[in-house]
Amino acid sequence: MTNSAATQGFQLLDGGNASELQRAGLPVRPPWWTSAALLTDANRRVLQSVHESYLAAGAQVITANTFRANLRALSRTKLDDAGRAWIVHAAVGVAQAARKQAGVLDARIAGSIGPVEDCYRPDLVPSDAELREEHGWLVRELSRAGVDLFLIETMNTIREARIALAQVLAAGGRAWVSFVCADDATLLSGEPLTGAVHAVSRDGAEAVLINCTSPHGTEVALKALCRGRSGLIGAYPNIEDRAGLPAYEHVDRAVPSGLAPDEFAELVGRWRADYGLDIIGGCCGTSPDHLAAAKRLLSTAVAT
Repeated sequence: MTNSAATQGFQLLDGGNASELQRAGLPVRPPWWTSAALLTDANRRVLQSVHESYLAAGAQVITANTFRANLRALSRTKLDDAGRAWIVHAAVGVAQAARKQAGVLDARIAGSIGPVEDCYRPDLVPSDAELREEHGWLVRELSRAGVDLFLIETMNTIREARIALAQVLAAGGRAWVSFVCADDATLLSGEPLTGAVHAVSRDGAEAVLINCTSPHGTEVALKALCRGRSGLIGAYPNIEDRAGLPAYEHVDRAVPSGLAPDEFAELVGRWRADYGLDIIGGCCGTSPDHLAAAKRLLSTAVAT
């Protein structure tokens, strides 16, 4: 079985893996965070079912569960070196098994590379040397595990994004780079998004995206992203209904979506039309139902 989204002028990225794990009752909290989904056969089956559901919904790219599988995060679990590497390979292996089970053999697996410390705390980004060492380790393990591309995501500073990208390119990999933004087209560090887009595009990113940003903030960012584009662009917004919750604060439970699937589809469909998005998906709060609705609308728009 194949999925024709990529041939229709856009690529469908999957949705919020962490949100789906939480909906399934798995914990997402320190020190393991989403890596807890890799610790038992039962948990791995849940994770595989999440990947399979996104593939069934139309995802052309599924994201391996490695967002929290970096050296810094895994060092807090007391795993030894072999155990840390095993987590990365297990995450990619589950995604590969889901692709095989779903029979969507042309789907690609992206290795997720998040900030080594905290995606919402640019003040905690460590030194350049630490970034090179830690991102370099994850890139090497993802390469050995056989990912098809690297998704450097939820980056809150230009400096860390560029260093992570350099490690991917040095390993001969293909990279998409995605930034988390405030509502004024700046990174959480305060740096202008246009500068970030120019920097990573010049360095060799295949695509630049916005993720884990509110729908309003994503729209503002897309206007800036279009002005600075030189290659593929995309967006996968955070659609959680966080009314009454502190901004950028993790909660260990599934947060309801603020948009119904059809509303999400209409939103990303308009972004596709207005900004020419090449890559479309969802972040926190999205589900396979959201992605399926987006695929139906986008595919219909292409057909007409």
